[in-house]
Amino acid sequence: MSVIEIVLIALALSADAFAVSVTSGIAIKKMKIRHAMLIAAFFGGFQALMPVIGWAGGRWAQKYIESFDHWIAFVLLCFVGGKMIYESVKMDKEENESDPLNVYVLFILAIATSIDALAVGLSLAFIKVFIIVPALIIGCITFALSFAGTYIGNFFGHLFEKKIEIAGGVILIGIGCKILIEHLLAK
Repeated sequence: MSVIEIVLIALALSADAFAVSVTSGIAIKKMKIRHAMLIAAFFGGFQALMPVIGWAGGRWAQKYIESFDHWIAFVLLCFVGGKMIYESVKMDKEENESDPLNVYVLFILAIATSIDALAVGLSLAFIKVFIIVPALIIGCITFALSFAGTYIGNFFGHLFEKKIEIAGGVILIGIGCKILIEHLLAK
């Protein structure tokens, strides 16, 4: 897997964290750099950790599913991408009125926005990608976008939130299709 593909996956995975960061930025009345750093650290940290957990599970299961692992990677990436697109366009998206700087709230939001990264880590194990570099790239990109998203939300509100999530979903579906096509053509 190329660095460009890993960066695209990282951008797609960070879309949820970016959207939540924008929403958090809207809720913070007196923005300080430490607020953006805290939010970015939670989201970036969990986005880096979850693919490692998924990858470890995938490596354990590899010997049992090796003959159809590319199909699993395809289905997982398409499901996650489709879910991101669906959630970005559904009409009654609920707003969270909790304190975005509360550590408990951040913990829950970080887990919720990084579940997709767990599935991607599982997929990366199936296509035999070593996880350390992708996890670091995913974590760093999510950190940077969450940091920026907090400020963007504080200044501009919800202008970009849905478009970013849709783009992330399309990217994941595209990479899932690419993985499947490569494996089918290699046989």
